[in-house]
Amino acid sequence: MVEVIGVAFKEGGKVYYFAPTKGDYKVGKGVIVETARGVEYATVVMPRTQVEESAVVLPLKPVIRIANEKDEETHRKNGEKKEEAMKTVRERIEKHNLDMKLIDCEFAFDGARAVFYYSAPQRVDFRELVKDLSSVFRMRIELRQVGIRDEIKILGGLAPCGRECCCSSCMPDLKKVSIKMAKNQGLSLNPGKISGLCGRLMCCLSYENDYYADACRRVPKLGSEVGTPEGKGTVVNINMLKMTVRVRIEDKTKDTVAYRDFNVDELKFKRRPCAEADEADGGEGD
Repeated sequence: MVEVIGVAFKEGGKVYYFAPTKGDYKVGKGVIVETARGVEYATVVMPRTQVEESAVVLPLKPVIRIANEKDEETHRKNGEKKEEAMKTVRERIEKHNLDMKLIDCEFAFDGARAVFYYSAPQRVDFRELVKDLSSVFRMRIELRQVGIRDEIKILGGLAPCGRECCCSSCMPDLKKVSIKMAKNQGLSLNPGKISGLCGRLMCCLSYENDYYADACRRVPKLGSEVGTPEGKGTVVNINMLKMTVRVRIEDKTKDTVAYRDFNVDELKFKRRPCAEADEADGGEGD
């Protein structure tokens, strides 16, 4: 077992493990850590805890220190510079007539670098823009293109369910989502009903997929013929939560039709594999 603390560099962002030093690492506390991009400010989201060695990449980098008042002030000022910086960059983008949309920006804790995130329909030659911005901000400038799912993760918004988008609130990593998941759950394949703000399949389709993937193997196919305690019939409805099936039973001798609900275990039918998505559907991602 290894003792670690978990920190995030952005609210709702991915959690990274660091080796704690002396101090009280309460959730919400600011800390200064060393990363591949230099010294950065992060927020504790997981106090001291023990994890399996297989869950971390050793050796872990230690926390440099718990953020002091000066560190907090520096972090606050970096945040305050964001709005004005975004305005300046948008003006420069317009000046250079570039087809790109500025999404977000962040300043390195030591003030030596600024990173600007943007989206664009195609590759953008921003070399002149970078030179222009370097002269304005007097620091190293990085421009990073992001995909449509990452754009929504950064900007946030209200999803069709009325809650904040999962990707920007409670999902540190974007998960692979496929049309197969919607088929497993018996959802309408209307793009307008199963797509999020990004226009891609909703991330939440993956939440219960394991259950539905298993359930659809244990229920008969809609429209198939099954054997019931009352004779053979045709499946007209399936409830994979209650694991019940509604069957249409036709009695030709009496010229009558009856609809009965049965538990899956009461039926006789050929077990089927879970619905498979077309190769072209694949997984959603950038």
